[in-house]
Amino acid sequence: MTNHNGKINIVLNRERKPLKVTHIQHPEPSYTPTNHAVLKDIEKELAELVGLQEMKRIVKEIYAWIYVNKKREDVGLKAQKQVLHMMFKGNPGTGKTTVARLIGKLFCDMNVLAKGHLIEAERADLVGEYIGHTAQKTRDLVKKAFGGILFVDEAYSLARGGEKDFGKEAIDTLVKHMEDKQHDFILILAGYKREMEEFLRTNPGLVSRFPIIIDFPDYTVEELMEICQRMLREREYQFSNEAEWKIKEHLIQIKETLLPTAFSNGRYIRNILEKSIRSQAMRLLSTERYERKDLMTLEAKDLVLTW
Repeated sequence: MTNHNGKINIVLNRERKPLKVTHIQHPEPSYTPTNHAVLKDIEKELAELVGLQEMKRIVKEIYAWIYVNKKREDVGLKAQKQVLHMMFKGNPGTGKTTVARLIGKLFCDMNVLAKGHLIEAERADLVGEYIGHTAQKTRDLVKKAFGGILFVDEAYSLARGGEKDFGKEAIDTLVKHMEDKQHDFILILAGYKREMEEFLRTNPGLVSRFPIIIDFPDYTVEELMEICQRMLREREYQFSNEAEWKIKEHLIQIKETLLPTAFSNGRYIRNILEKSIRSQAMRLLSTERYERKDLMTLEAKDLVLTW
C-alpha cells in the first residue's frame, strides 16, 4: 500500500487458510468406436460367444499390447515385434477353432498379418510316410499359412508313436519355422488340456515358444442352454416348455455321468438340434399341421437325445 507521504508499506499476512485437497476421480480406461473400431468389431463378435470370459479378456489384452506398441513406434521408442504363437487347451466343442478365426481377423485388421486366413491341420497333414517326407509336408503347410494362422488340432498326437515315428520330425520342423519365420505366420496348437500339458513336457523348449496359452473350460449347463437358445433363435425355432425342461435335465445328467473328454459341448448341442428339427419335420408331415407356431416349435417328443 502507498500512504500519503509516498512510503510503501508491505503487510505480511501470516494467517494461511488450509489448503483444500481434492481427490480426482480418474475414469476407468475406455475407448471410443472412432479410434478403436477394430476392437469394437471383434468385441461384437466375441459377444456372440457364450462364456469364455478369460479368453475374451486375453484377446483385448493382445489388442492393447499391439496398439500401444505401435504408439511407441510413433514417438521413436523401441517397439520390438512380439511373438504371438499360441496354445489352446480344452475339450472338443469349446470354441477353439472359432476363436482362432477371430484372432486371424483381428491381426489382419491391425496389419499384424497380411491375410489373416486360417489353415486347419491335424497329424495326417503333417506326418509323412518316409524319411524327409514329413519335413517337406510340414514346410509346405507352413508356407500356405504365411500371412495367416496355422491351426494344428490334437497337436499332442505328434509326440506319440515312439522313436521310429515321424511325428517328432514334424515338431522339429514347426519349431524351426516358429523361430525363422516367427513374424510371417502364427502357429496355434490345440488339444485336450491334460494331453497338451504332457506334450509340452516332451520338448522343454516348447513352453518358451508359446507366450500365449489359453484355457477353454467346459460349458456349464446354463451356458449350454444359452447356446441352445441362441441356435434356436438363429434358425427361427423355439422350445415348448416341456422340451426346454427335458433337454436341461438331459444335460444335467450328462454332465454328472459322462467324462468331460467324451462330451463335445457346443457341438453336442448343435447335433441334438439338427436331429430334433428333422424329427419335428417328420411329425408335422404326418399330422399336416403347418401353422406358424407349429413350424417354429420343437416339442419334447421331437428331441433326439443320443445318450
